[in-house]
Amino acid sequence: MAVGVIIRQQGRQTQVLLALRSSKQHQGGKWEFPGGKVEPGETVEAALSRELQEELAITVSKAKPFMLLNYTYPERRVTLDIWLVTEFSGTPEGLEGQPLQWVNISDLASITFPDANQPIVAKLQQDIGLLV
Repeated sequence: MAVGVIIRQQGRQTQVLLALRSSKQHQGGKWEFPGGKVEPGETVEAALSRELQEELAITVSKAKPFMLLNYTYPERRVTLDIWLVTEFSGTPEGLEGQPLQWVNISDLASITFPDANQPIVAKLQQDIGLLV
């Protein structure tokens, strides 16, 4: 899975964009960092750009690898290739009907995420001064 941690500065705060998972999905009803599946023959960076265009109507202009995460749920295993998206064009909107919200990194502990996203949250909070 290609995952985008989309960040922006709002005054002195660094914020990330979150999307709400559909209740019909695995770990549904929880907030997540947007992204999606990497298609055969596609690079992770290309998949991330495609997914963010399809899901959020944004065009990524600058992204860099952030972390690679393997996580095992009781019912499945996921590999998340997480990228930090620091520049994009367009205004994010939930093209698949998913609610979106910008959240201060310092407030992420109060958000309900899928279990696999907890290490991402921890790294963001640890590296907050180095992100932008």
